[in-house]
Amino acid sequence: MLNRPDVYNAFNETQIEELTDCFLKLSEDDTIYAVVLTGKGCHFCAGADLNWMKKVAGYTREQNIEDSQKMAHMFETINTCSKPVVGRINGSAFGGGVGLVAVCDYTVCNDQAVFAFSEVNLGIVPAVISRYVIPKIGTSHARALFTTGERFTAAKACNIGLVHEVCPLEELDEKTEEKVKFLKSSGPQAAKAAKKLIQKWSELQADEFRNYTVELIADLRASEEGKEGIKAFLEKRKPVWR
Repeated sequence: MLNRPDVYNAFNETQIEELTDCFLKLSEDDTIYAVVLTGKGCHFCAGADLNWMKKVAGYTREQNIEDSQKMAHMFETINTCSKPVVGRINGSAFGGGVGLVAVCDYTVCNDQAVFAFSEVNLGIVPAVISRYVIPKIGTSHARALFTTGERFTAAKACNIGLVHEVCPLEELDEKTEEKVKFLKSSGPQAAKAAKKLIQKWSELQADEFRNYTVELIADLRASEEGKEGIKAFLEKRKPVWR
């Protein structure tokens, strides 16, 4: 949980480090199946903390590159987490906060939430998060929203693919738990492989990706989890995952 409600859960260097460490540990913990990312209070994440931004404004170019690399590492760590990440978007998100929405695998959103790529209003751009946002919303929406910085509703966020489900705040917990329940019905190794499959699609050439998929399905069919899943289906029972 993002736990800086007094500043609308805006992140600074401390929160960036904590989020990175947290997701690295969660990714390695075999007792955890899925992760829910949410914010405390009425906002999900307002992006970068203004006091932190005042400080980095005085950094040298080299210091700014080092600082930005840490932020990029945080987003990449969440994006590549081996566990499914469900975003419980309890409120509005701006700037880098929208990047946190984009690196979730599934997002359930408060219908009163508002979003904006507000960086241009500060004379900067959503550079680091663009790697995750553009594949989610497409270049057409990115061109319109990145350049204007205009605010948009939860309904529009859903229409452009940034979030997947919109509901009233009072239904947010129920909808989130419902999605986690669906995730638990999947084989944990299969879910992990599915996330990696999607990442490989953008990383490999066509021939390489084809070979990767052929080998992947062969390995999963022969795996203990794959055999149990197919056997349970044929026996019309729920599979027992390890």
